[in-house]
Amino acid sequence: MKYDTDNIFAKILRGEIPCKKIYESDHALAFKDINPQAKIHILVIPKGPYVNMDDFSQNAKNEEIIDFIRALGEVSKLAGVSEYAQGKGYRYISNNGPDGGQEVPHLHFHMVGGESLGRMLSKK
Repeated sequence: MKYDTDNIFAKILRGEIPCKKIYESDHALAFKDINPQAKIHILVIPKGPYVNMDDFSQNAKNEEIIDFIRALGEVSKLAGVSEYAQGKGYRYISNNGPDGGQEVPHLHFHMVGGESLGRMLSKK
């Protein structure tokens, strides 16, 4: 999958599409999902043009990686679902590639929580 500079997350980062921002750092942005799949559903994206986790882990600078991982932790605290916020838990999901169900060619993590999520995958 090739990075598309016109993907929805690139447009959000450029300010062409508004978002309900939850958190922002030098290298990450978190905002509410417009089609939530759980009581709490927040997207966390790197600000750099990385297609997926493979691209990010191989090509991002160390400061981008550190900042992004810290952003994931901060978002769960701000959402009130982490143990540091006395929450009951949450899940981060990142779809990578066609078999992983990735639809937007920009690395993104879905943080879902605020309710019992059940099993991660059901057996087929």
